[in-house]
Amino acid sequence: MAGTQDADGYEAVAAPVDRLLAKASDGRDPASASWLVAWSETLEAHLAYIALILGIASVTPIDSLASAHSGALFGLGFLAIWRYGWGLTHFVRSNIYRSIVFPKMRAEAENAMRESADILGDQHVFLLVTSFRIDGDTTAAVYRAAFEAAKRAPGGATVVASIVEMGDQRLVKLLYRLICGDDSNVQLVITRIAGTGKRDALAYAFRAISRQEPKADDVVAVIDGDSIVPSDFVSKCVGFFRADSSVGALTTDEVSRVHGKAKFHIWYSLRFAQRHILMSSNGLSRKVLTLTGRMSMFRASIICNPDFVRQVESDYVDHWRFGRLKFLTGDDKSSWFWLLRNRYKMLYIPDVVVATVEEPPSKHFLPAATQLMVRWFGNMLRTNSRALALGSSKTGLFTWWTIFDQRVSMWTSLAGLAMVVLVGLFETPFAFLIYVLWVLVTRYLLTLMLFNSRRRVSAFYPFFIYFNQIYGSIIKTYIFFHLNKQKWTRQKTTLVDSRTRFENRIREASSTLTHVIAIMVFVTIVALVLGQLAIPDTSILAMAYGLDPIN
Repeated sequence: MAGTQDADGYEAVAAPVDRLLAKASDGRDPASASWLVAWSETLEAHLAYIALILGIASVTPIDSLASAHSGALFGLGFLAIWRYGWGLTHFVRSNIYRSIVFPKMRAEAENAMRESADILGDQHVFLLVTSFRIDGDTTAAVYRAAFEAAKRAPGGATVVASIVEMGDQRLVKLLYRLICGDDSNVQLVITRIAGTGKRDALAYAFRAISRQEPKADDVVAVIDGDSIVPSDFVSKCVGFFRADSSVGALTTDEVSRVHGKAKFHIWYSLRFAQRHILMSSNGLSRKVLTLTGRMSMFRASIICNPDFVRQVESDYVDHWRFGRLKFLTGDDKSSWFWLLRNRYKMLYIPDVVVATVEEPPSKHFLPAATQLMVRWFGNMLRTNSRALALGSSKTGLFTWWTIFDQRVSMWTSLAGLAMVVLVGLFETPFAFLIYVLWVLVTRYLLTLMLFNSRRRVSAFYPFFIYFNQIYGSIIKTYIFFHLNKQKWTRQKTTLVDSRTRFENRIREASSTLTHVIAIMVFVTIVALVLGQLAIPDTSILAMAYGLDPIN
């Protein structure tokens, strides 16, 4: 029998039933995307891009760079072997995982569910949905999908709605009655907090789930308030926990539904296409690099572990300059690190797709991309050092190296551009034209590889790939020296800082100083590789200190 537990006695307000129950299509809604997005995925668009490459190649003196500076060719060649070799490794591993390894895992999971159902019974699932300042249409679509999935859960389900506003509570209760009815085996639990942040919302909900006394074999799906799950995702995911007791969590593929201009549609679709390949590659090691907050599924015993709850609720790192740095954002990285430290497996399920509703924080692309990158990369880098400190014995060698590469790639991505700028300014301006041709060709090859991930790819992807590499690396290097910069893109939650204004200014000055020194060292190394700077010999050092040169 269905039941509801909530924090008050308010009844639901009236709402259009047909609007609340309207189904949304999977993936991007073609009607909402501009003609430019649709055209960019056509053969004509790709032919136009190829024509652009051929046009630039016809006026580019290919031999000018080789005759002007062989050091640049050596540097760019080394970077190309390093970066594209690493990318090819991910690509190959991704295909091995999706084509060979995962089908066997899927079969084992389904067999485990069938064989254990009579003995252990079906697993009960908790669907935890967190909502804050999300428009009503999106909230209705998210909870409609959650209730539909809960109804199809083999062992029954409890939907836990972690909300802030009364309007959301009324909407959720109305949807529950409309979709689940009185005879459903779906329970509804509502928790409300004062809007103090997602970490608090998760911690309250985790404790609410603990009070339900789930069995150790039950599972909890943590779903963001803008993520629409497929109706069969429970039955397609829970078997992996029963097939392998060392599996602590899993996450799935994602596609985007974007509210915004064409450039946002293309940028987000590129991001998720690349994510599919990288997650599949790391899935081969059974250690994904993030348990995305959009939708990840955990063992109930982990969610109910007080140490895990504390990690998510009040995570922090101790930094040599910033002192104790409490985490505001990045709850998904906190949960990921806890499982990584405790040697749990974290799986990627490539045949389950969750649709995420993307609302850019600004209608202008560059400010929106900047805000999102600061949050994404800040979460990554604040967790990077402690993950590396675990060592390859806990993380696995490939996973450890991938985490280490997060630090290296932000500099190697900029090294090629720095080389071309130095050669173009001090050697030959043709270096810039050759570099443009190089970028157009190599990024288009990367785009074509994404057909392995998605059925359609945009001819504009190469430009966004380059933007993500260069501008993303600039943001990463900035955040690396300003790890205290934390800000949500939707909520105004901030951390209380007990430092005085003078102390904050000193801290910001030290961050800027270390960042500038790092950039100077980086440019110096690039210039040394190019031969534009020479390593001082003993005679030069002697002259600098007023000594007689040594013959």
